[in-house]
Amino acid sequence: MAADPRHFVAGILTLTMFIMLGDMVKRDYYDSVHPHIHNSNKASERGIERVTEGADGLWREDGLSLKPCWEKPLVGADESKGYVTFSLTNGPEYHVSQIADAVVVARYLQAKLVIPEIRGSKPGDKRNFEDVYDTEYLIGSLSGVVEVVKSLPSEVSARNLAVVKVPNRISEDYIAENIEPSFRNKGSIRLVTYFPSVNMKKNEETSNADSVACLGMFGTLVLQTPVQQVINSMIDHLRSVSRKSDGRFVAIDLRIDMLEKKGCHNDDSGSKTCYDPKEIARFLKKFGFDKDTTLYVTQTKWESSLNALKDVFPNTYTKESVLPVEKKAEFLNSELSKVIDFYICSESDVFVPAISGLFYANVAGKRIAAGKTQILVPTASSDPQEFLSHYVSKKNHLAYSCFC
Repeated sequence: MAADPRHFVAGILTLTMFIMLGDMVKRDYYDSVHPHIHNSNKASERGIERVTEGADGLWREDGLSLKPCWEKPLVGADESKGYVTFSLTNGPEYHVSQIADAVVVARYLQAKLVIPEIRGSKPGDKRNFEDVYDTEYLIGSLSGVVEVVKSLPSEVSARNLAVVKVPNRISEDYIAENIEPSFRNKGSIRLVTYFPSVNMKKNEETSNADSVACLGMFGTLVLQTPVQQVINSMIDHLRSVSRKSDGRFVAIDLRIDMLEKKGCHNDDSGSKTCYDPKEIARFLKKFGFDKDTTLYVTQTKWESSLNALKDVFPNTYTKESVLPVEKKAEFLNSELSKVIDFYICSESDVFVPAISGLFYANVAGKRIAAGKTQILVPTASSDPQEFLSHYVSKKNHLAYSCFC
């Protein structure tokens, strides 16, 4: 009996349908397991996916567990002579650099380091070191490296100290040429650190002072427990309202007064020095963050210009909206406000610096030391790889000299 050609054609069609159906099921399954971040700019979309590696990649760290790679340098047998005094000023992003420089100078001169006071940006705004930081931890961390005392002895007058201006990230050569003569002449000095540059890139050449600087910058300052508890409560609140992102949130250094001062213009390289709320909203949306993402901004109180950010990301918060009511009088209008910002930005799952400068540089250092490397920088570049902070992508931050 001859085969019916119609049966043969029907069989081919049925087989083809099964193959197509199997392919569709396979694609649906793959896409559900491996979601992609979609973007209207197709070229950027492919690059962004390389950076983020899917939805979870928005929050993903580099997985590196770093440990201090400096050796604690011990002092010789000679007794410490003379005193080095200084103040911590302008906020914790300056404090970590100021303490590092002071420790390097005291170590080189074999002098005693006096616990500093904390001076705010407003005249007369002074605090004791122990109001913010743990004094005993500082003393213990420098044991065997630099002798630390809580105050000048009565026979040494603060008015008779030689005042010496020192650049941030001071070198031993600078100390020998510009500081040691004054110290030998007066016996004690007062350091005033200035910042000719906010660059925190690691040095190509190493020196004897590197281990001391690493210890001073990353191993000396710990917040007092009451201050840390307030910050912890704020972080807990931000995580509690971030259920749709598994308790994760983005911290953005976005201060309206700083934006107005900087003017958000292009620098000599053509890059912008800061970004306004509308530009930040556009960047986060382009990068793949959805509207339910929780954002913390360092602006103290709500400003109308932040509406451009909140319109896209409704879960946007300032300190005033997250700080416990009973702590607002103490924290909102003082230097403690800056402490909150620095440590929340250091602890967030993602950090976005809308403003270039020392805050960004030293938050980046603290995050790198803790393995929190999701630092995303808005850029006009069309290459999404540029969105990851160069401090991380090129591993050129000073922190990578201290941790390995």
